[in-house]
Amino acid sequence: MNNSSLETMADLPACPSWSGDGLLPVELRAWMLLAATGAVEQQLRPVVKERLDVSHDEFLVLCLLAEQPAEGVRMTRIAELLGRPKTRLTYQIACLHHAGLVTRKSVCCDKRGVEVALTDQARRLLKEASGALAETVKEAMAHVVGPEQCEAVRGLLPDLAGEPAAE
Repeated sequence: MNNSSLETMADLPACPSWSGDGLLPVELRAWMLLAATGAVEQQLRPVVKERLDVSHDEFLVLCLLAEQPAEGVRMTRIAELLGRPKTRLTYQIACLHHAGLVTRKSVCCDKRGVEVALTDQARRLLKEASGALAETVKEAMAHVVGPEQCEAVRGLLPDLAGEPAAE
């Protein structure tokens, strides 16, 4: 993360308390935490561009594919998981394909279906950049998430309550 981003983050006020004594039930407090990811995205965008030379939306596609089977994922499923219009996704996939980061192939028995997969180049780039990207997310989240927000998410997902935080 560059120094100007760190200085900007340092100037931010502490996250508000969502301790449960307000009007919102735990589900809405947890949702507010998810809505705050826009602030994290703002900090992540320049790092993604610098490290991977892709847009943030293209980065989301790469991350989704990185967690999927190597043989690929149908474009309709990617659009569904990312909540993106198919036409927008088609453009993003074309950009990633042109950059040599994804492959596209027709789905067997379905002429209209297209599967997308990461290339070895994309896997290598993601592996090389993941440390810096993860640190950027961690630092940005520290300014958005406090103990009350973590508790709100645990209330929404009670199975997480006994789990230690992943590092």
